Amino acid sequence: MSDGSPKSLWRERLASPLTWHYAGFAVLLVAVIGLSIRLGFDWAATNGRSTDALAGKQIELKAMELATAPLRGLDKRVEEFRSQLQQFYAKRIPPNYSSIATRIGELEVKSGARLSRVQYSQGAPGQELTEISMDAGISGEYPAIMRFINSLERDQTFFVIRAMALTGQQGGVVNLRLRVSTWLRPADAAASGLPPTPEATETRSAPAGKEGE
Repeated sequence: MSDGSPKSLWRERLASPLTWHYAGFAVLLVAVIGLSIRLGFDWAATNGRSTDALAGKQIELKAMELATAPLRGLDKRVEEFRSQLQQFYAKRIPPNYSSIATRIGELEVKSGARLSRVQYSQGAPGQELTEISMDAGISGEYPAIMRFINSLERDQTFFVIRAMALTGQQGGVVNLRLRVSTWLRPADAAASGLPPTPEATETRSAPAGKEGE
């Protein structure tokens, strides 16, 4: 029998299966708590890395979308540009040299100005077009000259005024030197028989090509 001393009671409790059961349960509980904490940390770290990786992929995808955006539908835009270019050629590029000279003559008559020393020449053949230059003197009253200039700029045939310089004035009559460009298809320009265009800085003193007054 137990003598009732504290040591005896302690020995009895240590020998009791219930005490060892409680002790084992406590150890198991501590282990479970430790594993749970560790699992929580691991899950948080893994989830953070996954979130960072996902955000990185999303940024890469957005960057690729922005980089490729200008290329979307590029083939359609190229085809549309080619179609517009062909329409421009058909409507505004003259078919031959004679049509240029004829149109210049018509605009001259309508304006009331007078062209003299008209010379036509052609530049170096281009891949699509060849530049045709007209160098001429123009005289008349100021309103008539401005009508001719405005009619050139607004005409359906594509004319570009390259240079215009005052060469004299007497009374109400103004004299100008005028240089105008238009374009022909290379084959049409070659068939025109026009001489090559001199350098822009060269002053032409003698007729160098076909004339029309």
